[in-house]
Amino acid sequence: MESSPAEGIRDLISYRLHVLANLSARWAEQRYQERFGLRLLEWRAIALLGGYAPLSLNELARGAGLEKSYASRTVAGLIERGLIASQADDRDGRGKQFTLTRAGRTLYRKVYEDALARSEAWLSVLSPKERSALMDMLQRLSDQARALELKDRTRP
Repeated sequence: MESSPAEGIRDLISYRLHVLANLSARWAEQRYQERFGLRLLEWRAIALLGGYAPLSLNELARGAGLEKSYASRTVAGLIERGLIASQADDRDGRGKQFTLTRAGRTLYRKVYEDALARSEAWLSVLSPKERSALMDMLQRLSDQARALELKDRTRP
């Protein structure tokens, strides 16, 4: 099946994904700020720790797609609020490992439930078969993007 050539930027997959990601981020930022007093980056750090703790600052930054300095400021603020705890990293004597505190775990569960409801509302326009196909396509596109990025990075 042939696709028609792109007539403008709005026809490019990267543009459409960018628009969709921005819409999702704006909706999440507003919702989580109003309901839970969290900025989106704070939620991402909490969500990563809720699912994968303990994590180092580098692992958190990489997982959230942040520069290390942004991740550091975000984590420092969450430590001040009593939502994240740090301890020495046994793998790296200079590093730290981060986990959620009891209050952080409680908040994580509340926000995660809301995130699931938000995801369900968003996907409600798709049938179960379409949802499955979308998730498969997103995974394949992500894998392809990583491969193409690596190819370009290693090209002389």
